[in-house]
Amino acid sequence: MSDTKHTEMVEPTATSAVSADTTKTLRDEPRGRTGWARILLGRDAIMIYLLIATIVIAMISIPRFASPVTVGFLLLDVIPVLLIAMPMTLIIITGEIDLSVASIAGLTSALMGVLWQAGWDIGVVLALGLVVGVLAGAFNGFLVAVVGLPSLAVTIGTLALFRGLALVVIGDNAVANFPPELTAFFTSKIGATGIPTVMIGVLIIVVAFGVILHFTPFGRGLYALGFSTEAARFVGIHVARSKFWLYVASGGVSALAGIYWTLRYSSARSDNASGLELAVIAAVLLGGVSIFGGKGSIPGVVAGVLLIGTINYALRLGRVSDVVLIIVTGTLLIASVVAPSILDAVKRRRHDRRVRRELPQAQPSGSVSA
Repeated sequence: MSDTKHTEMVEPTATSAVSADTTKTLRDEPRGRTGWARILLGRDAIMIYLLIATIVIAMISIPRFASPVTVGFLLLDVIPVLLIAMPMTLIIITGEIDLSVASIAGLTSALMGVLWQAGWDIGVVLALGLVVGVLAGAFNGFLVAVVGLPSLAVTIGTLALFRGLALVVIGDNAVANFPPELTAFFTSKIGATGIPTVMIGVLIIVVAFGVILHFTPFGRGLYALGFSTEAARFVGIHVARSKFWLYVASGGVSALAGIYWTLRYSSARSDNASGLELAVIAAVLLGGVSIFGGKGSIPGVVAGVLLIGTINYALRLGRVSDVVLIIVTGTLLIASVVAPSILDAVKRRRHDRRVRRELPQAQPSGSVSA
């Protein structure tokens, strides 16, 4: 009798354990796409599909869009956004942000104008412009990573600070007598393709950031930073050092964008690149980078930059006013933040519904009597 009782007591316990494990698996492991389905139906792929669809629609509806000239001017327009979007992607993945990028570009441009007007060699002018951008980024990085201040507050402050310094440096003046050969180079095309020559350098920078983010331990650590700073620190990631160098890179690349802007238009002004940070952040978020950190990719961001650039240029060819372009950019920025939250809520609801439907099937028939 005692053996029979023991057996009857053990069997329900084992059954309960199996039931509990099954329930936990159903609740904690939502079914996701795998293999090719994950690649072809992922966020990056969707952005590429949207980009292709937008290009096709623009080619059909706007007669002048499908030409090498359009390709050239479109790419020339998106180069500053594409450059700054690379370090911005890494920064936002860590859960931080940099709003001072356009002001750093403007400060670089103002310094270039003053030094060139004073008779300095153009090589030295370019080098000092890059150094100023790096120092501005290091200042941001020190306040955020070392002092520990919120990046939003810091970069809002330096946005105004660097733009004010640009105005102090050059005033309301504009310097427009840069070497014509440099301007010709920055606007030159590769053969009859319409693709700007400087896109070669831009692609090198894009590939470099892509390799750093996706194929190095440093890049993988940035995702960990975005999910949890404490957890990242616990597994040995140097949080302050990582964030500091990201802001240094952001300052340096923003200076490159300022140099490009100045030499493309052959004009150094304190208000160069004003408002560029809005387009950069909109493109990065539209490209799939989470504003909360821990998620994003370089291919998605490149597609986001090209999508916004294509829409804006198509609207310009359609003689749409600049006010509408600003509204479109702002709308895309809001949509890029709201849409992922809505999609996540829908996925979670579908998963919960599936769990409630499958849980009764996971319960054994003898569990009730036990």
